[in-house]
Amino acid sequence: MMQAAAAVNLSVIWNLSLRGSSSKVHILSPKYQKSHALHCLRSEGHEELENSQENIGLPYVAKQKDIWNLFREAQQNILLLNKQRVAAVEELKNLKKEKDELLERINQLEEESQIVIKKDKSSLFWELLLRIDAMVINGLVNIEEASSMRKLVKEHEVNISEFPFDVLQQGDAEVLAELRRFPHKVQRNGFHVIHICTEMAPLVSAGPLASYITGLSCALQGKGYLVEVILPKYSTLDLDEIEGLREIEADAYSYFNGQLHANRIWNGVVCGIGVTLIQPVYYSSMFSRDKVYGYTDDFDRFSYFSRASLDYIAKSGKQPDVLHIHNWQTAIVGPLFWDVFVNQGLEGTRILLTCQDFDKGLVPPEKLELCGLDPAELRRLDRLQDNKNPHFVNILKGGVVYSNKVVIMSSSHSSIPGLEPTLAIHKDKLLFAPFELENPMEKDLCCDLHVSAYTSIKNL
Repeated sequence: MMQAAAAVNLSVIWNLSLRGSSSKVHILSPKYQKSHALHCLRSEGHEELENSQENIGLPYVAKQKDIWNLFREAQQNILLLNKQRVAAVEELKNLKKEKDELLERINQLEEESQIVIKKDKSSLFWELLLRIDAMVINGLVNIEEASSMRKLVKEHEVNISEFPFDVLQQGDAEVLAELRRFPHKVQRNGFHVIHICTEMAPLVSAGPLASYITGLSCALQGKGYLVEVILPKYSTLDLDEIEGLREIEADAYSYFNGQLHANRIWNGVVCGIGVTLIQPVYYSSMFSRDKVYGYTDDFDRFSYFSRASLDYIAKSGKQPDVLHIHNWQTAIVGPLFWDVFVNQGLEGTRILLTCQDFDKGLVPPEKLELCGLDPAELRRLDRLQDNKNPHFVNILKGGVVYSNKVVIMSSSHSSIPGLEPTLAIHKDKLLFAPFELENPMEKDLCCDLHVSAYTSIKNL
């Protein structure tokens, strides 16, 4: 028993407390010794130590929390800045695109403005010339004064924009007064050429003649020539293509079938070229048809137009250097000019015939009387009598005989079939040009060839 008690006593820790007058003994197991020791420290006035350890952790945790908050805020700012950067880059791209588009538009507007200025100058130039024609037809000015005013406008074409546009919206009297004040400054080079023809692009087109007329006229005018076109007023004309279309407020009479017949005269500008349209009053059906060619009365129709064109030129006091006629349809202008009109103020004018079409236009000789020609005088082998059919006259042959120069437009022919004897006699008149003008070089060569033809016939 004593040994057992001693064993128990060995496992007991005696803890003596000396507080006060009594002594206490606590028997503790080892696992509680540590906590007991701490308890003892607290009980002995060491609470400050524990409080100091706890207070050390509070600022640290707060600081860590602040750092994380700052980090998260910085991340959000970085994301926001990145979004703003992407948006700014996109905006810069859009601004650059808008800038490029704006510059392109500015360049386009500059190009268009130059075209408009050029177009306005051409339109004004031709409106003035055509208004002068109207003044002559109306009797407002005589032929001599009209000729002087035309010369003034031609010589002053470079500075034509100085003429006030608004005056053209007024009557002929106001335009005349302004023209008389118009200064004479610049002299024009080149000839005055009038095409008497049956087609012109984009107004009316039935074959290659239409584009040839427009292309050659523009090219010649670009070289300083004054070029205008006279056409029938077909009912099928595309009038929307004519700038400043107006009717001269007076009838222009022309001879046909033994009488004088009234015509309505219209003028305007097409592709920078002055255009005059002749519309028969009595024979109104002549050009109110579905097609340009292909009718049994084609000679009647086009001989009426050819004579009316010459009557209009003579009455308006025009004095062109060259009358340029085309194919058989207006080839009758040659005999008419030399037999009837040359002494009507046109002594200095010469005739150029161009052949794109080799249809000869065979008609009975008596048909020539319709436009005022003498069949007995012209039905001769050296004039209009056809080489193979002596009972007919050949209108294209008459054009060759009565023209000062003849340009044959052909890629496969060296002459006009059926007219070889006539061409042999008049070989000094002949010039040859390519039929299809497919590239700028050919167009330039064709233009130069015509310039050479105009120059040579003026010296005849």
